[in-house]
Amino acid sequence: MSIKLSGSVRLGLGLAGLVLFFGLWEAAVQSGLLPSGMVPAPSSLGPAWLDEVRGGFWQQAILDSLNHYLLGLLIGSVLGAGLGILCGMLGLLDSLLEGIVRLLRPVPGLAWVPFAILWFGLSTAGATFVIAISVFWINFYAAHSAVRGVDPELYELASAFGHGSFVGRLFKIVLPASAPGIMAGLRTGLGQGWMSVVAAELFGVPGIGARMMQASSLLATDVVVVYMLTMAMLYAITDFLFGFVRKWVLRWQP
Repeated sequence: MSIKLSGSVRLGLGLAGLVLFFGLWEAAVQSGLLPSGMVPAPSSLGPAWLDEVRGGFWQQAILDSLNHYLLGLLIGSVLGAGLGILCGMLGLLDSLLEGIVRLLRPVPGLAWVPFAILWFGLSTAGATFVIAISVFWINFYAAHSAVRGVDPELYELASAFGHGSFVGRLFKIVLPASAPGIMAGLRTGLGQGWMSVVAAELFGVPGIGARMMQASSLLATDVVVVYMLTMAMLYAITDFLFGFVRKWVLRWQP
């Protein structure tokens, strides 16, 4: 039997878990259980972060990554969700693209890095491309599944009220009924986009991932962890802000 906890209790337990995690981490490094040269102590992260801020590296890395993250997220989400909706509504198109989807879906975003370099060079366009590819499939399948899950009786109801055309079914039935699933895909894509940032910047595009690679080559593990936590913070912020967008879009839900 599960125990239902209030929001404040859950928040308190979450904070306590973080304190315990960092406390055990610090103790393991200080005691020598974890080698300090390989794993930085949490107490070293603050000074490392301040050094990055004073040098302007932290702020610039965030701005650079946000540039291609947001653009890649927008392109991948719009194209993925749009094609997913069309395939969900049009059986002929779904069947036509099924083989292509099955062929390309298993290819990870990292595998597209060589083509990003060939097609776009060492530019933010290449990083944007890799992020867009990574986000595309999540939104495609989320939208496709949401549309395919719409109750068929709703289409008959729409036809009875004069909305039997493709546009009528799209705006009166499909989008409202599949909105929760589509929004879930968009939210998942937010996290996938940040996970793709490092891969997208592996070939020298400025940003958080590139700064992490530079730090790792110098064995500056404290700086690497600083940027890992920075990515986690940025994801938390984007996820929090998206919550307001989702609440507004689905404001009709009880």
